Amino acid sequence: MPDQSALPAPAAGPVPVAGAAAPVPPAPDARGGGAPRRRGARRHRWPVVVPFFAFLAVCFGLPAGTMVYGAFTVLDPESGASRFSTENVSGSLSGAYATGLTGSVELSLFTALLATVIGTLIAQAVVTSPRPALRGIVVSASGVLANFSGAPLAFAFIATLGTTGTVTQLLHLDRTGFSLYSFTGLVLAYLYFMVPLMVVTVLPALDGLRSQWQEAAASCGATRGQYWRHVGIPVLTPSLLGGAVLMFGTAFASHATAAVMVGSSQPLITIQIANALNGNVLVGQENLALAMSLNMVVIALLVMAVQIPLQRRSARWLG
Repeated sequence: MPDQSALPAPAAGPVPVAGAAAPVPPAPDARGGGAPRRRGARRHRWPVVVPFFAFLAVCFGLPAGTMVYGAFTVLDPESGASRFSTENVSGSLSGAYATGLTGSVELSLFTALLATVIGTLIAQAVVTSPRPALRGIVVSASGVLANFSGAPLAFAFIATLGTTGTVTQLLHLDRTGFSLYSFTGLVLAYLYFMVPLMVVTVLPALDGLRSQWQEAAASCGATRGQYWRHVGIPVLTPSLLGGAVLMFGTAFASHATAAVMVGSSQPLITIQIANALNGNVLVGQENLALAMSLNMVVIALLVMAVQIPLQRRSARWLG
């Protein structure tokens, strides 16, 4: 019997199993590792986005810079020299121009509220309808009507509800004191394209409400009203507020419909800007028009600052 002490000691580490494949060590990166490769990939991506930033600089940056420069510049009528001043900005926030800005904000808020409520109710009726064809018809019609605005819409309303319009003569609306060329007429014209836009905007949010939530609420004894009050409406609130902000921005920036329908009879900032640029009221008020445009841009930026967080919050719940 051989001496056990004379046998070699077993090697340290795992004992190889018969038939098992030996581990293959990872091949070294021929380009010098992962970090340099990622840095090189980032360097190669920059030329792709250069045209995009060039487009932004030319189409947005240059007009914005010109607008800001003109808003804070006053021309001397005698020498023709320009100087820095806040006269244009202060003038755009006082007198008739302040009234126009207030009128635009009031019209936008009122139409945004109505469009949000009416559009949400229509979208909810479509979502809960057992007929799939109804959804297709409503979505298609909303997509078309949401883009039907401007001068064609104004002419259509004038031919229908104007002083000698078909519906006005048929229903004798002139005897009731109704006038299309008023604040009420503008609200009706704006709702024509804002309600379909709200339907298209809020439909994905309503589709995101999971049926399991309502089933869980019902299993806990909650009624349908309690489900909407404690679950449905709180979840939809960011989407509804985001849609309302979008409606406000749409109405605030609309110009052609109001310009054709009411002209200067209604104080609106967009019409006042057009009149100042064209010299319809006073000659040489182009920089004042740029100051009023700057006011609109500031309001639009505030609208975007509110809408973007609401979209992210709604996407977190309904995505």
